Amino acid sequence: MKTAHPRRLAVAITAASMLALTACGGSGFSESAEEGGGQAEATDAPISVLIGSSGDAETQAVTSTVDAWASESGIDASVIAASDLTQQLSQGFASGEPADVFYLSTDAFAGYAANGSLEPYGEDLENKDDYYPALREAFTYEDQLYCAPKDFSTLGLIINTAKWEEAGLTEDDIPTTWEELAAVAEQLTTEDTVGLGFSPEFQRLGVFTAQAGGGLVTDGEATAASPENVEGLNFVKQMMTDGVADYSSNLGAGWGGEAFGKGLAAMVIEGNWIAGAMTADFPDVEYQVAELPEGPGGKGTLQFTNCWGIAADSDNIEGAKALVEYLTSAESQLAFAEAFGPMPSLQSAAGDWAAQYPELEAFIAGGEYAQNLPAQQGAADVLGELNSQLESLESSDPQQILESVQPLLESVVTQ
Repeated sequence: MKTAHPRRLAVAITAASMLALTACGGSGFSESAEEGGGQAEATDAPISVLIGSSGDAETQAVTSTVDAWASESGIDASVIAASDLTQQLSQGFASGEPADVFYLSTDAFAGYAANGSLEPYGEDLENKDDYYPALREAFTYEDQLYCAPKDFSTLGLIINTAKWEEAGLTEDDIPTTWEELAAVAEQLTTEDTVGLGFSPEFQRLGVFTAQAGGGLVTDGEATAASPENVEGLNFVKQMMTDGVADYSSNLGAGWGGEAFGKGLAAMVIEGNWIAGAMTADFPDVEYQVAELPEGPGGKGTLQFTNCWGIAADSDNIEGAKALVEYLTSAESQLAFAEAFGPMPSLQSAAGDWAAQYPELEAFIAGGEYAQNLPAQQGAADVLGELNSQLESLESSDPQQILESVQPLLESVVTQ
């Protein structure tokens, strides 16, 4: 089996990279304004950027990119790394002085779009058709793209190559169907290691409902109790009952990556953020990333994303738009990938990202068929209730779990 050594993603953007970003420059917004004659131009009002940072690498990367744009545009711009993004964003809107530009999660998006807090600028973006369709869908409200997806992550199958080889498995055994997944999980299961591990939440188990052809919301309708979703969770339950799959919490780990790094699970379902965690915490564990196997409904995975929100009350909306277009250019997104690991939200950048990180290519491939989690107002509470019931999946009836959640989901989808 070919073994891939996960490469460390760089922890800073070089000066040369930032010069390249400055060169990529310019936004199409001012050009559109000149051509259309009716769109406001950027003012000299300063722009504040509020981010929820994963650490110094992300903060430095975003700050450097914003500084480069400010130098080129002549508009002052500053970055604030929030200690609690959700709280600080809410406080900013409540006080009437929100940040001009900010990270916005899918579960917060609908509420802010509905109450008029957001500037719906997405349709003005020159590259709007370059975003993955599911990412555009995640930030569309009342048929209008509100904000630019800043990056995204998908889930893949992470395989411990040493344990794989010890079980006598080869490259040809990488599972492409549910049946093959269950079979290799059984071969990998030992007294100390379970074949497949995952966190006890729909944010991981949902890949199986997607692979069964299901989803919690389909064409605007709540479909939690669909036969496809029942089939997906029944498959998970069967693997757990057979002793070849288990929750990371049952294995004594805080999340799937920890269970994998400690050798408690030979395979896990996790996102591309695992690369940084493995490099930092388990540098000696060799692994390979594969696309998740197909189910009866085909390929399926989940994706996670944020967008660059712009406050409707910003004093410099056109300048904020120009900054966002700069931040979401292919050059900027690939530099961010080098600095702190996210995948670019532009389809045109996928090839470059895969070439730069070939050992993680399976993650970007999932962007073609990834499914969003529900993001309507109140959906986060419904997912919380679903997750609380999934904790006892092995001893429960998946259909009863899903049927209990169905009316809750209907209430938030139809509101």
